[in-house]
Amino acid sequence: MPEAVKKKRILIAEDDPAIGVMIAKVLSQHYDVVVVNDGKAALARARELPAPDLLLLDVMMPGLDGHGVAAAVRQLPGLKAIPIIFLTAKTGPAEVIRGIQSGARHYITKPFKIDDLVQRVKKALGA
Repeated sequence: MPEAVKKKRILIAEDDPAIGVMIAKVLSQHYDVVVVNDGKAALARARELPAPDLLLLDVMMPGLDGHGVAAAVRQLPGLKAIPIIFLTAKTGPAEVIRGIQSGARHYITKPFKIDDLVQRVKKALGA
């Protein structure tokens, strides 16, 4: 029998529980999804094994924001190349540029279309 295909793991950091649950429900159909509600928890979970294959980060979170999580992850061996997608209500051009400079592969603004999010996740994971 062939070995089961390992699902890619996505770590979602979203401080709005309703948004976190909605995203997790959709993405868990194809991925192993872990949801946390703040940046410090996201950084702690990113360091655990198995490491996530993708980080989906809200920018505005209590404690450590998405930019802080991204900066910390970029300093960790084994995680510095992990794709990051920012999901945020901050829509200004300066914010988008800051997100990309923080290491985000994609910057999705709220409100968002779930199909757009799914497509960007697939693209970031090379699927």
